[in-house]
Amino acid sequence: MSPVAGTPAAAPVLGEKTVRRNAIILAAAQAFCGASGPVAISIGGLAGSWLLLADKSLATLPVTGYNLGVALGALPAAALMRAVGRRYGFISGALVTSAGGLVAATALFQESFWLFALALMLIGVGGSFVQQYRFAATDGARRSFQSRAISIVLAGGIFAAVIGPQTVRYTADLFLPVEFAGAFIGLVFLGLAGAAILSFLRIPDSPDEGHPADILPARPLATVVAQPRFLAGLCCGVGSFAMMSFVMTGAPLAMVGCGLSKDISTLGIQWHVLAMFGPSFFTGRLIQRFGKERIVATGLLLLAASAAVSLSGLAVWQFWTGLVLLGLGWNFGFIGSTAIVAETYRPSEKNKTQGLHDFVLFSSVSLASFLSGRTFVAAGWETMNMVVFPVVLVCLMVLVLQARFAPLQPAAD
Repeated sequence: MSPVAGTPAAAPVLGEKTVRRNAIILAAAQAFCGASGPVAISIGGLAGSWLLLADKSLATLPVTGYNLGVALGALPAAALMRAVGRRYGFISGALVTSAGGLVAATALFQESFWLFALALMLIGVGGSFVQQYRFAATDGARRSFQSRAISIVLAGGIFAAVIGPQTVRYTADLFLPVEFAGAFIGLVFLGLAGAAILSFLRIPDSPDEGHPADILPARPLATVVAQPRFLAGLCCGVGSFAMMSFVMTGAPLAMVGCGLSKDISTLGIQWHVLAMFGPSFFTGRLIQRFGKERIVATGLLLLAASAAVSLSGLAVWQFWTGLVLLGLGWNFGFIGSTAIVAETYRPSEKNKTQGLHDFVLFSSVSLASFLSGRTFVAAGWETMNMVVFPVVLVCLMVLVLQARFAPLQPAAD
């Protein structure tokens, strides 16, 4: 039955072919623009340590700057895309990433620690646009295909996991004795490549484009975020991402501190990022088969397993295995949590809800990365991994309580 004019009904749905095409373009852009994350994380702390002469506890501050930039950029990114559309908004974000790479290289040539931290914050602002690729992939997608679309986009992270660390390996020493500057020059070109790819994106600029009578009215933001299901998804997303960032940021410092080489450290992060995004090819199908809550719970348990392996010793295989499990746990926990959140808002509510979600998420992640360096210096690698267990336990309890007492209420209701 067709809706009565002026009466809200179902949101417009794009064809699966169009949704898949957009997701593939976003995945390709993720491969290049998303490489900024592995670059910043794998050498941000090491470059910070190289720039610092005394207080090494601040070494991971540039990585914190990156994560803080992602958090601070979330709401402006959402507002910009609301004003100019997804395509031009994402292209702007890619250009910000390039600008950040140029400023970071300049900071290293000038041996300015604080300018370098500011540059990584700018790269993080560009990364805030990348983080919204996963939400953009669900625009116009049927609910049953949303988790698949998210997985396709995040699968682009597999290539980012290779492109980022390999950029570091082959360019970091190009301008010796200034270490790492070449990697950030490389990041300039990665951002430009991402901008070119994003020019092919075609997503409706607003949820009511062409179908104004078919869109449910937007509810107040407070109403959306007060839903138990939204809060559970946010909690598990924050727990998964913050713990991953907390441990991963400290891992390069721990490996180098144990006498392992920078190459071993960089390759460890590469395996970690591959594990973060590799399962994306089938995570969406697993969610469809087993449900979002079970996949999120599996991810949380994998995070705990990662901490257990890392606590068992300091050999290369223990560092790398722990980092791989950490990446797998993030993938299941984060994709599942994102899929939970994505079903709690209407198309007309997407930008403001996604922006607030990512602001809270990456504010938590930036705090975790900041505490990582200080915790490593003050208490050591073992303590960092012990922190994972209580956080996982709290997230599991929230997930179980939500699933038991607050059944799904679709955003369209």
